[in-house]
Amino acid sequence: MNILLNYEHAVRLGMFLSLFIILAGIEFLFPLAERKCGRLSQWSVNLSLAFLAGLFLNILVPLLAVGVALSAAEHSIGLFNIIDIPYAAAVVFALLMLDLLIYGQHVLMHKIPLLWSVHRMHHTEIGLDVSSAVRFHPIEIIISMLIKMLFVVIFGIPAGAVIIFEVLLNALALFNHSNLKLPKAVDKHLRKFIVTPEVHWIHHSDIAQETNSNYGFNLILWDKLFSTYRDKPAVDYPLMRQGLSEFGVEKPLSLYQLLMLPFQGNKNV
Repeated sequence: MNILLNYEHAVRLGMFLSLFIILAGIEFLFPLAERKCGRLSQWSVNLSLAFLAGLFLNILVPLLAVGVALSAAEHSIGLFNIIDIPYAAAVVFALLMLDLLIYGQHVLMHKIPLLWSVHRMHHTEIGLDVSSAVRFHPIEIIISMLIKMLFVVIFGIPAGAVIIFEVLLNALALFNHSNLKLPKAVDKHLRKFIVTPEVHWIHHSDIAQETNSNYGFNLILWDKLFSTYRDKPAVDYPLMRQGLSEFGVEKPLSLYQLLMLPFQGNKNV
């Protein structure tokens, strides 16, 4: 845990870059569907969004979740810092709780019009690939971090658990957004536990009933528990239309258009 705390940024960046490169190579060889736009244009937009989100986040919320977790532990604030529980058990429970938090937050992003006006930018991607995992508006990233920080303080989430969760979340987001066709047997077994590309691609369909399903990013448990799981899309993946019909599903939006989306007319799915 000390290694994770001391080298948090290096570990997270190293894992992100390694998985991005690996998955980009594999999806080039085994695509789930034909690409809708060029890699260079898609990656430049999505990585620019990630850069801007990180920049604004560090300026506006410099402490971040790990810093809040360390401060809460130092001052014995939060559930896990008050009750007597082995550290390993606290980490395991914390990982499950954080995953449930992300699931619940994702549901609210779709159900509350004001939040949807921000989150819908993520759904304007007309063809998912590995870079789609970081396609979030900076406002959404800041909202998500503030919610996470509050959650960390209330429950006294260990800093080590926060780092592990962030690494897992980034890794699985890259995986399940990727344009990757897994062997049927592999997908069948993996989706018993985690969200696979075929599961998450359904969530990015332009069909409203499919968009409002499969909210999980990591564990498949929550979708099945709360009856939001959808096993198959209405049409096969090579024929699936992704994006939002209100913004078009044929031509990708520019970086400027994406940044301006939260300030345009709102339409809930």
